[in-house]
Amino acid sequence: MPTVKAIELGTQPVKSLLFKYAMPAIIAMTASSLYNIADSIFIGHGCGPLALSGLTVAKPFMDICAAFGSLVGVGAATLVAIFLGEEKYESAGRVLGNVIVLNVILGAGVMLAGLLWLDPILRAFGASDDTLVYAHDYMEIILYGNILTHIYFGLNNVLRSMGHPKYSMAATMVAVTVNIILDPIFIFSLGMGVRGAALATIISQFVAVALQFVVFCNPEELLHFHRGIWKLDRGITLRALVIGASPFLMNIAHCLVVVIINNQLKRFGGDMALATYGVINRFTFVFAMIVMGLNQGMQPIVGYNYGARQYKRMLHAFELTAVCATIVMGTVFVLAEVCPEWMVRMFTHDEALIEASVAPMRIVACAMLIVGFQMVTGNFFTSIGMAGKAIFLSLTRQVIYLIPLALLLPLCFEHDPIMGVWWTMPLSDTLSALTAALMLFVQIRKFKQTYK
Repeated sequence: MPTVKAIELGTQPVKSLLFKYAMPAIIAMTASSLYNIADSIFIGHGCGPLALSGLTVAKPFMDICAAFGSLVGVGAATLVAIFLGEEKYESAGRVLGNVIVLNVILGAGVMLAGLLWLDPILRAFGASDDTLVYAHDYMEIILYGNILTHIYFGLNNVLRSMGHPKYSMAATMVAVTVNIILDPIFIFSLGMGVRGAALATIISQFVAVALQFVVFCNPEELLHFHRGIWKLDRGITLRALVIGASPFLMNIAHCLVVVIINNQLKRFGGDMALATYGVINRFTFVFAMIVMGLNQGMQPIVGYNYGARQYKRMLHAFELTAVCATIVMGTVFVLAEVCPEWMVRMFTHDEALIEASVAPMRIVACAMLIVGFQMVTGNFFTSIGMAGKAIFLSLTRQVIYLIPLALLLPLCFEHDPIMGVWWTMPLSDTLSALTAALMLFVQIRKFKQTYK
């Protein structure tokens, strides 16, 4: 039988629902971004600019690991919301078991492959002789905990879709708190450097997974662990993987882009340019995570109402989310253009790095006003199971636009090619937002014809 938590997605006012589901997700995602922020701040001040460059090199590899987690987690969460909207409660329960099994399989595979070819991968991602040791030490620990990371993110997605955004938020907040407490202890007190930062992250996720299991072991929950849900269901597995393919490909494409950007930055600006890119990414990442929190709050509302054929409520949820996301990314634009130096100083006290980061930060952020809309639109198509359109949108910025621009624009800045690399990002943001707007316009016309 459905719970009140499930039913409210189709009956309560959309605005209050979005606030109820998005706020815990925003808090959780913002807190989650502190994993990277805390590591960067402690490493930047405790280990120096070269360690920050090493962390920048390791970041795309971490994103690849996360991509496999999102392949399962996002697809499963979308299926749970749709099944609940269709009142298919047994199917929703089987999704939970499949999340665990698939994450263990994929997590183990990524861990083994990553450990076997760690140094060649990091070299390909832009590591130099000076930064390789930092990137290697950090990623080795992260990979040993990769299965745990996959389970943590997968179960958090399911918690939100089954009507427990506050539980999801609590697990993330606990993980972040533990991580921030352990970071200075491991890095400074125990002298573990970047390995200490990675170990703090894995231990914090272990604590979060333990809290998630408390919820899913409760037989009174609509979705809980029990016999009969652990066998992989081919239909559920394939459908979840197809739906999750959009964020998966988006993350993989992002990693490919970062690899190309890293190598272009190293080619034209050296390790200092890599450190600059790392600082800019950490700054924008906080606000991007807020938008991702909005998306996660929107996802169960849109998915449920799409399954229940309540299209007006579905579109209303999208519109509210897009407006909020635009405000959030507009804040990035203002801060980066008005006080970039203050933002950089949060991550480093190295004056050369601070000076080198100011102009690039202003360039990268100049199109941020439209980035939020593009992110929400891609997630909207994912939330209603339109995987093909979501995949295409996820690839427009990362592959179709950004990679060619990253390779060609430096040639247009003959006397200062590094500026061409920086301008690649706002130009691709603009083109991908225009593409998203066109696709959305066509889809909304179809929906309006349906419910007229």
